[in-house]
Amino acid sequence: MPIYMDLHIVPGVNAKAVAEAHSRDVYLEKDHNCKCLTYWIDELRGHVFCLIDAPNKETVYELHNRSHGLLPHKIIEVQNDFVESFLGRITDPDSGLYTETGLLMLNDSSYRILMSVCKTDSALLSHLLGAESAIEKLKEQTVIIKNEIVKYKGKEVQHTGHDILGSFISAEAAVKCALAIQDQLSAIVDEFLSIRIDAGEPVANNNELFGETLRALDAFQLLNSKNSIIISGKVKELIDVDLLQNSKLRMIELNFNDEQLLKTLLDVLEENFSNNEFGADKYAQKLAMSKSQLYRKIKTLTGNSPNDILKFYRLENAKKLLRKKYCSIFEVALQTGFTSPSYFTKCFKGTFDLLPLTYQQLV
Repeated sequence: MPIYMDLHIVPGVNAKAVAEAHSRDVYLEKDHNCKCLTYWIDELRGHVFCLIDAPNKETVYELHNRSHGLLPHKIIEVQNDFVESFLGRITDPDSGLYTETGLLMLNDSSYRILMSVCKTDSALLSHLLGAESAIEKLKEQTVIIKNEIVKYKGKEVQHTGHDILGSFISAEAAVKCALAIQDQLSAIVDEFLSIRIDAGEPVANNNELFGETLRALDAFQLLNSKNSIIISGKVKELIDVDLLQNSKLRMIELNFNDEQLLKTLLDVLEENFSNNEFGADKYAQKLAMSKSQLYRKIKTLTGNSPNDILKFYRLENAKKLLRKKYCSIFEVALQTGFTSPSYFTKCFKGTFDLLPLTYQQLV
């Protein structure tokens, strides 16, 4: 059967009340052909997350409604291995506090700090160093990143779209981990992509586990900032002032408005980048801004113009298609919004210092 995670928003919730509600769910689970696996509670935010093996979402609602009447505000389907990677468990822990009636009382939050580390592009590194040396450098990068995640008590999450993704309970541990990775990667390669850190809950507005936080990490990549650590406003609020001050020159700190602009930019780019008639004018229209407003805001935030960001996004998507091997240069240019294969080749060569066909052969 599918596995579901639900979100209950219960202001003023406490661990004892949730333990009792969970026990009522467990008592009735067989009647609904369900298995109540475990739950997480965040008393500070008033949120409870249940993990349930059930035939469908409707059955989850029926079970909760019959057992205690606290209906979930949202339910998403999840994979056990993802839940365990992000949160560390998929069943109740072996030990904890107990109520006076003998119920295990959980009081651990599912709020997590996620860190995405992009390694150097393997094909570009092969072009610079040769295949053998590039493989060794990439192995070295991978070992460094994974070792530091473990050292700072994080968990590595296998997730498509992120080279290496770490999940942390502590924001301070995540930032210290990122600083340690930055130090070591800077010593072995001239350039690596950004380390991006955001925080969030497993079920929010998105239908993917930690989808809203992962979406933010994707949006932060539009800054196209090399050798840098990018942290969200939520992460900034959770770390010690001294750590923030001592690391200020090594980090890019985003505020809420910055993050919202980047997310909106990503939405617009995803929808329109393959249209070769889409440019700065239409970009501004989509964002309900004047062309000068759009230029000023994006330039201030990213250091690049709207057209630079659009070209960067198109080229990153072109690289993804080239890695699939079966796409011709003509097809890649057409699918990524370039007006012609020759213009695409010119932009690719100007940005990465090699031809698209050479890149494809080096993958």
